[in-house]
Amino acid sequence: MTERITAIVSGALFAVGLALSGMTDPGKVLGFLDVAGIWDPSLAFVMAGAVSVHFVWLRWLASPRGGASHPPSSVVDARLLAGAALFGVGWGLAGYCPGPALVALAYGRAEGAVFVLAMLAGILLFSVRGKRADGATTATSSG
Repeated sequence: MTERITAIVSGALFAVGLALSGMTDPGKVLGFLDVAGIWDPSLAFVMAGAVSVHFVWLRWLASPRGGASHPPSSVVDARLLAGAALFGVGWGLAGYCPGPALVALAYGRAEGAVFVLAMLAGILLFSVRGKRADGATTATSSG
């Protein structure tokens, strides 16, 4: 039960942060990504805040109180790089990534609904492809 409450509180905090920072506005996101045009640097503060909190969290995890002997790590391989590039292209074209799109959907924004439906179609397509490729569902992690 505690895990569920933690997940709900974390998700709500994340959604409020996305809404307050402007990350649910594709125009603001695209303005941040347009470094060659009229650049809006305000989302850099959102990034700095997120990186700072994550850095402190990793230090805590690495401490004896955190219970982990080392912070989580990830293997950098071609699949990770290709996925990151594809994610970046999609984010740059739409101005949405999954979290802000879900918040926009909750606000009733039509473009949020279109993005979430396309995202779900992509997840389904990947799942079907993964089952055909190895006979089992491919496990992925999200963050």
